[in-house]
Amino acid sequence: MSDSNNNLAGNIPNQPYPALKSLEPLLGTWEASGGFIEGTVTFEWLEGNYFLIQKVDLKHDNKSIKGIEYIGFDEDSQTLRSHYLDNHGSNFTYTWEIDGKTIHTWFGDKTSNNFFEGTFADNGNSYSGQWQWPGGGYKAIMTRIA
Repeated sequence: MSDSNNNLAGNIPNQPYPALKSLEPLLGTWEASGGFIEGTVTFEWLEGNYFLIQKVDLKHDNKSIKGIEYIGFDEDSQTLRSHYLDNHGSNFTYTWEIDGKTIHTWFGDKTSNNFFEGTFADNGNSYSGQWQWPGGGYKAIMTRIA
């Protein structure tokens, strides 16, 4: 097999991308509340720390949502990108960013007008903000419970 066939999956990093460390404030289990949501969300590293996994168990507008999201570094966009899938057939891509006490999650890429913006409390054990999109949105409060 030639060298070109050995890289069919692209470049495989030798270590986790440093940008992933910015997501560490999310680690743990959080209680979600606010406008239309309630339930829990858990963030944990996939073994090796190349990806952060989010497990979702929510009620959104009284609909039960169970989902999983894999967040990693995307070399093409040089951003933290994710793929979210749930029990209703959703298959979404998001872009993530934590800068100091501010957290942003955009549906798609950073130019999206569908996004969450929130702020971490000084102790890091909660953050609150709002999902917003043209014609809608809702407030969300996340409180660390484990």
